[in-house]
Amino acid sequence: MSLQVSVIMLGVKDVDRAKSFYVDALGCKVEQDYPGFVRCSLGDGSSELALYEWDEVAGDAGVDPEGSGFRGTSFHFITGSREEVDDVLQTAETAGATIVKAAAAAEWGGYSGHFSDPDGHLWKVATAA
Repeated sequence: MSLQVSVIMLGVKDVDRAKSFYVDALGCKVEQDYPGFVRCSLGDGSSELALYEWDEVAGDAGVDPEGSGFRGTSFHFITGSREEVDDVLQTAETAGATIVKAAAAAEWGGYSGHFSDPDGHLWKVATAA
């Protein structure tokens, strides 16, 4: 067996707000849309993204929904240029994200920045260029 990620599910406080952020602002394509649940395509070759009510995700896993703080996870979007990094960060911020770390040259030679979505999920946007 080989491990693969088919769907990334994010627990969110407001599914409609999250749907607007990921679909309307960041261009994800809706594959399924039910009350309290949305599944989106992230593009060819990528896993899908599911948005589900925070308490339901926690309940499904049998954990306390009140957990907070950094969970040791971030999502990474690798782009082809510094301009695209800046564009993605600006688009995300305009849509309600918080810029956690402004884009800057990285010590490994690339360029990157971080934002958190409206529910606090951390994203890194980077390019090796």
